[in-house]
Amino acid sequence: MNDTNFAVQVGEVHKRLSGVLEPTPLQYNQYLSDLHGANIWLKREDLSPVRSYKIRGAYTFLMDALERNPEQKLFVCASAGNHAQGFAHACRNFKRKGVIFMPQTTPQQKVMKTSSFGAPYVEIRLVGDGFDAANASALQFCASEGGLMVPPFDHPQIMLGQATVGKEIAEQLPEGAEVDRMIMPVGGGGLSSGVTQYLEASGFECDFTFVEPDLAPSLHDSLKAGERIMLDQVDNFVDGAAVAQIGENNFEQLRKYEPEDVLLAPTDGVCGTMIEMLNVEGVVLEPAGALAIDALKRLPKEAVAGKTIICIASGGNFDFERLPEVKERSLRFSGLKKYYILQFPQRPGALRDFLMILGPEDDIARFEYLKKSARNFGTVLIGIETTKAENFDILTGKMDAQGMRWQDITDNQILSGFLI
Repeated sequence: MNDTNFAVQVGEVHKRLSGVLEPTPLQYNQYLSDLHGANIWLKREDLSPVRSYKIRGAYTFLMDALERNPEQKLFVCASAGNHAQGFAHACRNFKRKGVIFMPQTTPQQKVMKTSSFGAPYVEIRLVGDGFDAANASALQFCASEGGLMVPPFDHPQIMLGQATVGKEIAEQLPEGAEVDRMIMPVGGGGLSSGVTQYLEASGFECDFTFVEPDLAPSLHDSLKAGERIMLDQVDNFVDGAAVAQIGENNFEQLRKYEPEDVLLAPTDGVCGTMIEMLNVEGVVLEPAGALAIDALKRLPKEAVAGKTIICIASGGNFDFERLPEVKERSLRFSGLKKYYILQFPQRPGALRDFLMILGPEDDIARFEYLKKSARNFGTVLIGIETTKAENFDILTGKMDAQGMRWQDITDNQILSGFLI
């Protein structure tokens, strides 16, 4: 469809959605504005009924499907995250049976939450160890039972639904406000393709920055190749944006952008942004939901300072059981926590000697000592937290001065992942 028709259809969809979903707020954030010397606004999709923008696309798809075929009784999706929750919410609203296929590895908290959104209309089936197995089972079930598959991002109706985020932003901005840049996360591309197409069609002029996890750069690498590509592997920590291949419909809208328009956010750095927003602002964000805010730290200073910027906080479905890991990743990324393998001489007082070289801001977070009676040295795994990264240079200098044998394993992913 052409841009004008797209904008009109988004307006119609938004009007219909307003009967079941209230607009999410566009909020000026004083903390981020002061921090970056800019005017930062947050579009709070984490405050939707299912704490994610995904509910918009799911509702739009079901509304359209039921208009085309009011007799459609069964809808199906495969998802372990926000799409499943939006889908469940929509099935309950339209009183239609929904079957959700989730990997068996899905945390029980997510299963229970999705079930509560859709009860009593939704059934959850746990299949396989990952999304691909769950998706294959969902497609097979659809074919055999006459169900209609509801995709998470790669469909025109999903794009229309997610585009309503852009319409709300345009309507919620103060009169006369001019936006320099809009930052939004990218996974499969439903949000970014819908929002950009709507804003462009509406004459809304600003620069766009798209943010992907550095270990799941499906849009970036596809733009660089000039065609959709399938990544060999992705890291699933930023699960809301960990997609191996951007959607076909979505890429057609986004292919006019340059690879330089896509910022690749370091996963551990995103963890720091999550902790920062939680501690300072009391805002709970999932990893994908923090991507746009994290980009403020990664963009060139001249692209942020003095500018008016909108960041889409796309989701807040965070399992607090992951908080220790998020904090750990954040500290390591910022250089405030390190792990060492040390060799201590097996003599009385060796540990005391080591403790004496620690600085006043150094704190031992982990200590494991393996004593070997037939050796002169024992091996120690030690984790240290501090308040300034340069404290570790002082510590290792003292260890060298004392002739200690040590190895920093903080960045050794295989070794540290096995031990820590």
